[in-house]
Amino acid sequence: MPGPRSPSKPLPPARVIAAAMAALLLTGTGLLMLPVSSPGPGSPRRVGALFTAVSALCVTGLTVVDTARDWTVFGRVVILALIQIGGLGVMTLATLLGLLTARRLGLTALVRASGESRTALEEARSAVRGILLLSLGTEALIAATLFPRFLLGHHMDAGAAAWYSVFHSISAFNNAGFALRSDNLMSFASDPWVLLPLAVANIVGGLGFPVLVELGRRYRVPHSWSLGTKLVLTATPLLLAAGAAYTAVMEWDNPGTLGALSPRDRLVNAFFHSAVSRTAGFNALDIGQMRPETWLFTDVLMLIGGGPAGTAGGVKVTTVLVLLAIVRSELRGDPFVLIRGRRLSRALHRQAITVLTLMLLSIGTVTLLMVDLESHSLDRILFEAVSAASTTGLSTGITADLSDPSKLLLCLVMFAGRVGPVTLGTALAVRRRPLLYEPPKERPLIG
Repeated sequence: MPGPRSPSKPLPPARVIAAAMAALLLTGTGLLMLPVSSPGPGSPRRVGALFTAVSALCVTGLTVVDTARDWTVFGRVVILALIQIGGLGVMTLATLLGLLTARRLGLTALVRASGESRTALEEARSAVRGILLLSLGTEALIAATLFPRFLLGHHMDAGAAAWYSVFHSISAFNNAGFALRSDNLMSFASDPWVLLPLAVANIVGGLGFPVLVELGRRYRVPHSWSLGTKLVLTATPLLLAAGAAYTAVMEWDNPGTLGALSPRDRLVNAFFHSAVSRTAGFNALDIGQMRPETWLFTDVLMLIGGGPAGTAGGVKVTTVLVLLAIVRSELRGDPFVLIRGRRLSRALHRQAITVLTLMLLSIGTVTLLMVDLESHSLDRILFEAVSAASTTGLSTGITADLSDPSKLLLCLVMFAGRVGPVTLGTALAVRRRPLLYEPPKERPLIG
């Protein structure tokens, strides 16, 4: 007689996250393939619908079809919904990562995650409410700022101005980069009243929910901020300034980009390009006309991305700063790694190295495969691969011309670039392999 069935083992959080995102992706692709989503007869090609759904859900912004021309209002609403779900989902999952893994890390971690007087469940509910209020509130504020400009400055009727304001504010805060015009935002290149609010939304969304919450609660006592908040707030302005300065210097006299604008508009657009390179994906300048040196520097900005638990992609500024601290400590011969007087655990060293290594491997693999598939130059293909893996969405203009195999490769790397960091962080946090013996040590030559 068979014994009682053992309770089923719960699925790992990483697998649940990936499965949920895949289900949303299939749903979005199906909706975009409906005839009601396309203005022409029939439904759009499967690859085009899949690519658009992946790009929207992963808040990337790369497109193989014209968002303004090739999708109906229904199709654009589906895209907007995928952007909102993707942005909120990533912020929520990344913010709750510690709470999701705390139950697997023992009593001490659980107490730290839940606080002194509240349970982990209450903390999770509070975090979700905070994310929703912060996201919707910021999007509403940006939309309210853009509405009068679209209405009066660009002579739109009230309905069109409201739609433009809401769509672009959601796309900006979620670092998605989708726009409602065929040239993205190039027709607004001389309008700082449109570009600067969108840049602010990009930056705020990219800071990350934990940083924004801590700023709201302790803005008067910066000495009490956590190390993560200090790192993000230190790196963000430096990267923005460096990107703006480099773009201005390299493109100032380029007639295809900044050279065609007034001095004021050149400065505004240099700053805007720096902001959207981490990792919003809007473009008010023709990226395809930029110098290769600017592409390469933009690759670096896209790879770095924004802050943890935010809507920006990339490997995150904290990961880069941890790696730089490791290098500095190794060069100095320090016995441990310090950042701002705080010692970093060795587990954190390994996690940072793992995240960057996997990102570089994915970019390198896709680039090598696409070089064999496409006739475009290496710098353009590398730009596309970095943009997809970091979920940025900037393009030199070759995305729509790529073959279907290359488009599918970019879909894969976009999905991995958005879902990968969250699932990898979960897996690294919960996986603990007990060591039953001490293996022998050996030190191979390095360098």
